[in-house]
Amino acid sequence: MLNDYPYALIQFYATAPYACSYLPDHVARSQVATPGHLIDTPIYSELVRNGFRRSGVFTYRPYCDNCRQCVPVRLATNSVTLDRSQRRALNRHKNLVASERPLSFDEEHYALYQRYQASRHAGGGMDLDNQEQYSHFLLQTNVDTRLVEFREPNGVLRMVCVIDRLTDGLSSVYTFYDPDVPSASFGTYGVLWQVEICRKFGLPYLYLGYWIRDSAKMAYKVRFKPLEGRIGGQWQVIGPDTQA
Repeated sequence: MLNDYPYALIQFYATAPYACSYLPDHVARSQVATPGHLIDTPIYSELVRNGFRRSGVFTYRPYCDNCRQCVPVRLATNSVTLDRSQRRALNRHKNLVASERPLSFDEEHYALYQRYQASRHAGGGMDLDNQEQYSHFLLQTNVDTRLVEFREPNGVLRMVCVIDRLTDGLSSVYTFYDPDVPSASFGTYGVLWQVEICRKFGLPYLYLGYWIRDSAKMAYKVRFKPLEGRIGGQWQVIGPDTQA
């Protein structure tokens, strides 16, 4: 991996241990790729294929001493099949209007982000993000990043997706949505919308970050089928009983 110039200029280091955000009583570490200003779209694409992800300009992958539960996952977009609930989500939200917007701070987006965090991730730390932390997380990038908002036909903002364009697909960076609409399935719709965009542009993969079987926050990804996970350095189809 990354043997040729300019890839050879990328260096890696391991962080100190820190409390895991997903599994109680677990200690985590990350492997970080640096320097950030050299990690452009082609290099980042190769890193993603090798299990990395980014938060702002911070590119990392799990590097824990005694745990391998974080599994990088992706969808082969031409092979995705939908279950009944996913078909319902597509139909329920088919009238949402998607628009690409500038990758810059927007008060309305930030207000929705705060509502989403307070409702879905209260006490997780991100519910306390100020404007600067929000901007560092979602709006700072060295790669080809797009921000797409989804509105009702009457103009009401319902969802925002931040997406990276890679050489072989899209990487779903983060999605936040209105948490107060009864029976909504915005998160599911957002993933399926990105699958359709990949198909439209002939992109074979949608990367979805990490699947963690024992984390309620992350286990949902296995509902998208067929889901591929990078285990032992190889991409393979996984299921709910897959062992990392």
